[in-house]
Amino acid sequence: MEHYTMNLTLKVWRQKNSSDKGKFETYQVSDISSEMSFLEMFDVLNERLIKEGKEPIAFDHDCREGICGMCSMYINGRPHGPWQANTTCQLHMRAYKDGDTIVVEPWRANAFPVIKDLVVDRRAFDNIVQAGGFISVNTGNAVDANAMPIEKDKADAAFAAAACIGCGACVAACKNSSAMLFLSAKVSHLALLPQGEPERKSRVLKMVQQMDKEGFGACTFTEACEAVCPKEISVTNISRLNKEYLVAGLTEDKG
Repeated sequence: MEHYTMNLTLKVWRQKNSSDKGKFETYQVSDISSEMSFLEMFDVLNERLIKEGKEPIAFDHDCREGICGMCSMYINGRPHGPWQANTTCQLHMRAYKDGDTIVVEPWRANAFPVIKDLVVDRRAFDNIVQAGGFISVNTGNAVDANAMPIEKDKADAAFAAAACIGCGACVAACKNSSAMLFLSAKVSHLALLPQGEPERKSRVLKMVQQMDKEGFGACTFTEACEAVCPKEISVTNISRLNKEYLVAGLTEDKG
């Protein structure tokens, strides 16, 4: 693969805190290697800003391996940039060419308030999971893995749903800032497994209630969420979530 360097113009959202109005600031970066990751390019820019005595750009990152979902950047109008099934840390600068202008923003959603610059508060997702995205088990020796047979198609579907890393790209891409793809993945992977059966009804009711409480918008099924999901979570999970919620509402114990 051909290696080359480039000069780029970055328009980056700067915001001191959640109450600050915020604005775009323009930066020129030069001699950027095509083999750098997008976050490494930001590291280079921040090193320069620090040497100049300026405030570096705040952005989230951790594993830089596409696992944690923290590297949430809205790049040229698309969460995590132009590559399919990709997190920002997996995006490399060969996706761009010399002279390009790149606009970088934080997630835009009321439920994800900006903490600083490109960093947003995603505790709303944590609150949804805490409301019911778990199973309760008795302590003691672990059950043998083969003691509870699971149909392969259900196991595969559960595993695919469980791949969700909670990055928030689905919310960022949705015109309504809906969290339905995230929630449906968390509900689906437990609803498909026998371990999730005891709390199946209460789980979906509590998690949907918490989602609404956090201020996420309604789903109008445009499928923009699936299109930008780095783990390619299917919108069929949303259909499963709707079914789970309907059944739980109709059969909930009113006593």
